[in-house]
Amino acid sequence: MQAIIPILLSALALSTALNVLLRRSNIPTAVGYILAGIVLAGLFRIEIENGGPLEHIAEFGIVFLMFTIGLEFSLSHLKRMKREVFLFGSLQVFLTAGVFAALATTAFGIPLLTAIILGSALALSSTAIVLKFLNETGKIKSEEGRNSVGILIFQDIAVIPILLMISLVTGSGKDLGSVLAELALNAVILIALIYIAGHFLLNRIFKIVSETNSKEIYIGSVLLTAVGASWLAHHFGFSYSLGGFMAGMMIADTIYKYQVEADLIPFRDLLLGVFFISVGLQIDIDVVIANLPAITILCLALMAIKALVLYLTLIAFSSRVVALKTAVNVAQVGEFALVVLSLMLGNRMMPPDQVQILMVTVVLSMIATPFVINNADAAMRIFLRYGAKSDPSAAISLVSGHVVLLGFGHLGQIISRLLEQGEIGHVVVTDATDEYVKARELGKMVVFGDPSDQILLRNVGVSEAMSAIIALEDIEAVKRASAAMNRIPPTISVIPPVWTQAEKTEIETINHE
Repeated sequence: MQAIIPILLSALALSTALNVLLRRSNIPTAVGYILAGIVLAGLFRIEIENGGPLEHIAEFGIVFLMFTIGLEFSLSHLKRMKREVFLFGSLQVFLTAGVFAALATTAFGIPLLTAIILGSALALSSTAIVLKFLNETGKIKSEEGRNSVGILIFQDIAVIPILLMISLVTGSGKDLGSVLAELALNAVILIALIYIAGHFLLNRIFKIVSETNSKEIYIGSVLLTAVGASWLAHHFGFSYSLGGFMAGMMIADTIYKYQVEADLIPFRDLLLGVFFISVGLQIDIDVVIANLPAITILCLALMAIKALVLYLTLIAFSSRVVALKTAVNVAQVGEFALVVLSLMLGNRMMPPDQVQILMVTVVLSMIATPFVINNADAAMRIFLRYGAKSDPSAAISLVSGHVVLLGFGHLGQIISRLLEQGEIGHVVVTDATDEYVKARELGKMVVFGDPSDQILLRNVGVSEAMSAIIALEDIEAVKRASAAMNRIPPTISVIPPVWTQAEKTEIETINHE
């Protein structure tokens, strides 16, 4: 067994150095991680085998990504998105898979069943890259963002029948009817278990945990929820990421949504980095060099076909601008295609050299995605002769031009009444359950979470606020909140509560450091 410490140290050093350099050119960190994986594969001769430990760890990066996305899409929200998920998603998968399967059979002589499986895998897009990009750019709630997320959700559901097709082609020993019946039964059980747990247990559990005032216990409960739901989904034959998404939707209906999201993001980003490194480890440089022209042409052709099919589909429902932006967002081939190709290689469904070329092509399309999406406006001007304008829905804050009020104790309630009398909109942030309940009873806009959490403060639009008022009644909490405000940094005035002169001087020192 290879020494793991040198590999981990090299991975951390390479990914950090590459991402520092790439970020200066506004290149997403995903590219840096993939490049780090390519270098590591060459240095240590690492091979990622199907089902290896690193692959399982990397997969949970996608689980946590889907979990945080699920926090933005509660069941009521998903009902409102039924057109994007079930109509746009099904049309994109079936039409694109059909086109690719027909081309594979007619142009390359691949057997029909194998071509259908291959076409279905190539029809899927990269959930990790697209959602990460939409989150970073604030476009996830724009119209093309909603379309893209809906399509990606359906694609994740489509993973199940694709795996079913592979098992049928390779001979699972079961007839189609029994397999479908077992799948339907498992789906009903899974949905029932997650729904019951989310509807009847989560609120009570998180209320008990939050009353302990222990960050470790709180984060542990969040991890238990995300990982437990993903394991449950996998146990019933579904993907880990689908379980994570369903767990996120359950928590989206609770008061703890924003704090859970803020706590989980560091774990999500770290494990996503591992995933992208594992993608880079699968690239054979010798194959890339020997077939670079063919790989480049194949990558451009696959992305162009996917974008064209989706664009022609969506123009019947959306404007040409939205249709093209959505098509560009999901034009790449996703990480799941690498899993399918590995299974096809292991079951000798395709020649090894063809599989390796396709795997490199998939990774190349993933690397190219950030650059393609960043230049979507230029594509609109070329193909649509449209002068790109800023999208007012690209970045939607919880509130805007408001006051952020941290704390809702005695002092916070007085300040809130004064703001209300002056007709000044404000949002309350508190991590005390009784304060949250009191604010809700008074009809306030209130978010449950740690007032010193930078991510949560960004989510409530502190950078766009006219001012932030710290009404916390504990000097240590005021210090933490002041430091968090200073690190964002907001272009607003931060008003601390009235303390003794010595305490006020200490707080002002923190704000000016």
